[in-house]
Amino acid sequence: MTNYGTIPTSSSGPVNVEFISRAKDVLKEGLAARRPWKEMFNFHSFNLPSGVSDAISRIKTNFSFFQTNYAIVVLVIVFLSLLWHPISLIVFIVLMAVWLFLYFLRDEPLVIFGRLISDRVVLIVLSVLTLALLLFTGATSNILIALAVGVFVVLIHALIRKTDDLFLDEESAGFLRSAPSS
Repeated sequence: MTNYGTIPTSSSGPVNVEFISRAKDVLKEGLAARRPWKEMFNFHSFNLPSGVSDAISRIKTNFSFFQTNYAIVVLVIVFLSLLWHPISLIVFIVLMAVWLFLYFLRDEPLVIFGRLISDRVVLIVLSVLTLALLLFTGATSNILIALAVGVFVVLIHALIRKTDDLFLDEESAGFLRSAPSS
Protein backbone atom coordinates (compact mmCIF):
# COMPACT_ATOMS: atom_id res chain seq x y z
CA MET A 1 0.00 0.00 0.00
CA THR A 2 1.36 3.41 -0.91
CA ASN A 3 1.20 6.51 1.23
CA TYR A 4 1.20 9.17 -1.49
CA GLY A 5 -0.01 12.53 -0.30
CA THR A 6 0.49 11.83 3.39
CA ILE A 7 2.62 13.99 5.60
CA PRO A 8 5.32 12.06 7.44
CA THR A 9 5.26 12.46 11.19
CA SER A 10 8.19 12.46 13.54
CA SER A 11 8.27 10.18 16.56
CA SER A 12 10.06 12.85 18.60
CA GLY A 13 7.05 15.20 18.61
CA PRO A 14 6.27 15.04 22.35
CA VAL A 15 9.93 15.65 23.22
CA ASN A 16 10.00 18.78 21.07
CA VAL A 17 6.75 20.01 22.57
CA GLU A 18 8.09 19.39 26.07
CA PHE A 19 11.32 21.23 25.29
CA ILE A 20 9.45 24.18 23.78
CA SER A 21 7.08 24.43 26.74
CA ARG A 22 10.04 24.26 29.15
CA ALA A 23 11.83 26.99 27.16
CA LYS A 24 8.66 29.09 27.29
CA ASP A 25 8.42 28.63 31.06
CA VAL A 26 12.07 29.63 31.59
CA LEU A 27 11.61 32.75 29.46
CA LYS A 28 8.42 33.65 31.34
CA GLU A 29 10.21 33.24 34.69
CA GLY A 30 13.07 35.41 33.48
CA LEU A 31 10.75 38.10 32.20
CA ALA A 32 8.67 37.91 35.39
CA ALA A 33 11.59 39.58 37.18
CA ARG A 34 11.17 42.54 34.84
CA ARG A 35 9.65 45.63 36.42
CA PRO A 36 6.86 47.53 34.66
CA TRP A 37 8.22 50.01 32.12
CA LYS A 38 5.78 52.64 33.44
CA GLU A 39 7.43 52.36 36.83
CA MET A 40 10.89 52.58 35.30
CA PHE A 41 10.06 55.70 33.29
CA ASN A 42 7.86 57.52 35.81
CA PHE A 43 8.88 61.09 34.95
CA HIS A 44 7.90 62.34 38.41
CA SER A 45 10.66 60.16 39.84
CA PHE A 46 13.54 61.81 37.99
CA ASN A 47 15.87 64.37 39.50
CA LEU A 48 19.56 64.85 40.14
CA PRO A 49 21.13 63.25 43.22
CA SER A 50 22.05 65.52 46.12
CA GLY A 51 25.61 64.23 46.43
CA VAL A 52 28.07 61.49 45.62
CA SER A 53 26.81 59.13 48.33
CA ASP A 54 23.22 59.63 47.13
CA ALA A 55 24.34 58.94 43.54
CA ILE A 56 26.11 55.71 44.50
CA SER A 57 23.14 54.61 46.59
CA ARG A 58 20.73 55.31 43.72
CA ILE A 59 22.85 53.40 41.22
CA LYS A 60 23.08 50.34 43.50
CA THR A 61 19.38 50.36 44.38
CA ASN A 62 18.13 51.02 40.85
CA PHE A 63 20.47 48.43 39.37
CA SER A 64 19.23 45.72 41.71
CA PHE A 65 15.58 46.78 41.26
CA PHE A 66 15.59 47.20 37.45
CA GLN A 67 18.24 44.58 36.68
CA THR A 68 16.20 42.64 34.10
CA ASN A 69 14.97 45.84 32.44
CA TYR A 70 18.54 47.09 32.16
CA ALA A 71 19.67 43.80 30.60
CA ILE A 72 16.85 44.07 28.04
CA VAL A 73 17.83 47.67 27.23
CA VAL A 74 21.49 46.75 26.66
CA LEU A 75 20.58 43.69 24.54
CA VAL A 76 18.21 45.76 22.40
CA ILE A 77 20.90 48.40 21.84
CA VAL A 78 23.43 45.72 20.81
CA PHE A 79 20.82 44.07 18.57
CA LEU A 80 19.98 47.37 16.88
CA SER A 81 23.65 48.13 16.33
CA LEU A 82 24.07 44.78 14.55
CA LEU A 83 21.31 45.47 12.02
CA TRP A 84 23.91 47.02 9.69
CA HIS A 85 26.15 43.95 10.05
CA PRO A 86 23.99 41.01 8.95
CA ILE A 87 26.74 38.40 9.48
CA SER A 88 27.25 39.60 13.05
CA LEU A 89 23.49 39.58 13.59
CA ILE A 90 23.25 35.97 12.41
CA VAL A 91 26.17 34.99 14.66
CA PHE A 92 24.50 36.85 17.57
CA ILE A 93 21.21 34.97 17.06
CA VAL A 94 22.97 31.59 16.73
CA LEU A 95 24.98 32.30 19.88
CA MET A 96 21.77 33.20 21.75
CA ALA A 97 20.37 29.80 20.74
CA VAL A 98 23.57 28.07 21.90
CA TRP A 99 23.35 29.90 25.25
CA LEU A 100 19.72 28.82 25.62
CA PHE A 101 20.46 25.16 24.90
CA LEU A 102 23.74 24.76 26.75
CA TYR A 103 23.25 27.07 29.72
CA PHE A 104 19.77 28.39 30.43
CA LEU A 105 17.45 25.53 29.43
CA ARG A 106 19.60 22.63 30.57
CA ASP A 107 18.11 20.60 33.42
CA GLU A 108 20.78 17.93 33.63
CA PRO A 109 24.54 18.37 34.01
CA LEU A 110 26.51 18.58 30.77
CA VAL A 111 28.54 15.43 30.06
CA ILE A 112 31.08 15.35 27.21
CA PHE A 113 33.07 12.17 26.49
CA GLY A 114 31.95 10.74 29.83
CA ARG A 115 33.20 13.75 31.81
CA LEU A 116 30.95 16.02 33.85
CA ILE A 117 31.33 19.69 32.86
CA SER A 118 30.51 22.22 35.59
CA ASP A 119 28.28 25.24 35.03
CA ARG A 120 31.23 27.55 35.66
CA VAL A 121 33.24 25.95 32.83
CA VAL A 122 30.22 26.16 30.50
CA LEU A 123 29.76 29.83 31.40
CA ILE A 124 33.44 30.67 30.80
CA VAL A 125 33.65 28.74 27.51
CA LEU A 126 30.41 30.24 26.19
CA SER A 127 31.49 33.76 27.20
CA VAL A 128 34.88 33.45 25.49
CA LEU A 129 33.28 31.83 22.42
CA THR A 130 30.66 34.59 22.20
CA LEU A 131 33.22 37.38 22.45
CA ALA A 132 35.60 35.73 20.01
CA LEU A 133 32.98 34.96 17.35
CA LEU A 134 31.38 38.39 17.54
CA LEU A 135 34.74 40.13 17.39
CA PHE A 136 35.84 38.02 14.39
CA THR A 137 32.76 39.07 12.40
CA GLY A 138 34.26 42.50 11.76
CA ALA A 139 31.85 44.46 13.91
CA THR A 140 34.21 44.89 16.85
CA SER A 141 33.97 48.65 17.10
CA ASN A 142 30.23 48.52 16.51
CA ILE A 143 29.70 46.01 19.34
CA LEU A 144 31.99 47.85 21.76
CA ILE A 145 30.32 51.19 21.03
CA ALA A 146 26.86 49.62 21.45
CA LEU A 147 27.89 48.11 24.80
CA ALA A 148 29.32 51.45 25.92
CA VAL A 149 26.12 53.25 24.88
CA GLY A 150 24.04 50.63 26.70
CA VAL A 151 26.07 50.95 29.90
CA PHE A 152 25.94 54.76 29.64
CA VAL A 153 22.13 54.74 29.23
CA VAL A 154 21.73 52.36 32.18
CA LEU A 155 24.05 54.42 34.41
CA ILE A 156 22.30 57.70 33.55
CA HIS A 157 18.89 56.18 34.31
CA ALA A 158 20.13 54.61 37.55
CA LEU A 159 21.66 57.94 38.55
CA ILE A 160 18.67 60.21 37.97
CA ARG A 161 15.84 57.80 38.95
CA LYS A 162 14.80 58.47 42.57
CA THR A 163 14.49 55.40 44.78
CA ASP A 164 11.98 56.78 47.30
CA ASP A 165 8.96 55.23 45.58
CA LEU A 166 10.48 51.81 44.83
CA PHE A 167 9.07 48.92 46.83
CA LEU A 168 12.04 46.72 47.56
CA ASP A 169 9.93 44.30 49.60
CA GLU A 170 7.47 42.44 47.37
CA GLU A 171 4.92 41.83 50.14
CA SER A 172 4.69 45.50 51.08
CA ALA A 173 4.44 46.44 47.41
CA GLY A 174 1.47 44.13 46.91
CA PHE A 175 -0.16 45.30 50.13
CA LEU A 176 0.29 49.00 49.41
CA ARG A 177 -0.87 48.74 45.81
CA SER A 178 -3.96 46.75 46.70
CA ALA A 179 -4.90 48.90 49.70
CA PRO A 180 -8.00 51.01 49.04
CA SER A 181 -7.34 54.71 48.71
CA SER A 182 -9.20 57.01 51.01
